[in-house]
Amino acid sequence: MMDLFRLVGTGGVIAYRALFNWATPAMFVGTLLVGPLFQLLFFAYLGRQLQVADDRFYIVGNAVLAASLACVFGGTMAVSNERRFGTLGHVLLSPRSRTAVFLGRVLPYAGNGLLIAVSTLTAASLLLGLRIPLSALPGLLLILAVAALSCGFFGLALGAVGLRLRDVWLVSNVAVALLLLLTGVNVPATDLPTGMRVAGQLLPITHAAEAARRLAAGDSLAVAAIPLAAEAAVALAYALLAATLLKLFEAESRRHASLDTL
Repeated sequence: MMDLFRLVGTGGVIAYRALFNWATPAMFVGTLLVGPLFQLLFFAYLGRQLQVADDRFYIVGNAVLAASLACVFGGTMAVSNERRFGTLGHVLLSPRSRTAVFLGRVLPYAGNGLLIAVSTLTAASLLLGLRIPLSALPGLLLILAVAALSCGFFGLALGAVGLRLRDVWLVSNVAVALLLLLTGVNVPATDLPTGMRVAGQLLPITHAAEAARRLAAGDSLAVAAIPLAAEAAVALAYALLAATLLKLFEAESRRHASLDTL
């Protein structure tokens, strides 16, 4: 059991340091901290002008969304960059469980996404004057952590698809745009067409945003438990999907040497 924890934990951290693309502090701050904050402010002021919803709706929704960029692209990089840097074959030749290796790589990116979401929520609340009950903070932290894991496993599933596609970044960019459009973080889900609303229920952060808004409005964690459980179920589903695709494409690669072609 200790070997498994070391494989998942230590292996994930080492891979994070090797494959992380935002290499400089300035790029990290500009891309992952400042960018989501300005996006939140844009939608908050746009919402004020259009009178679609109040500040709490946009602050909490975009704070949850802030985790998506690092987690989705991070989960994708956890797989696709091994192929890009020519080291994927070494990973696949390892006698250890590749499923555990890749699933463990999501954890550092999820922690990264949680940091971004918390910093975005804190900064936006101070700038826009949102008061969140102190009793809601532990529950909000839990919700943001589950949302980050959900996005990370979603990105890992996209990374697994990247073992068969040449341009996985196109898929990742489209996926992030879908999270922005379909999850109800900036447009109330009730205002979306039925098809878009149903699609949003299958994506990460939709249920987490709902749970976080309930807590920020003063409800108890018990009230937010149902959407939180739904978000955890989405995270588990994408983890299982990622593991299945990784094993499937690994087996295909051994038969056809398909991973040797970039």
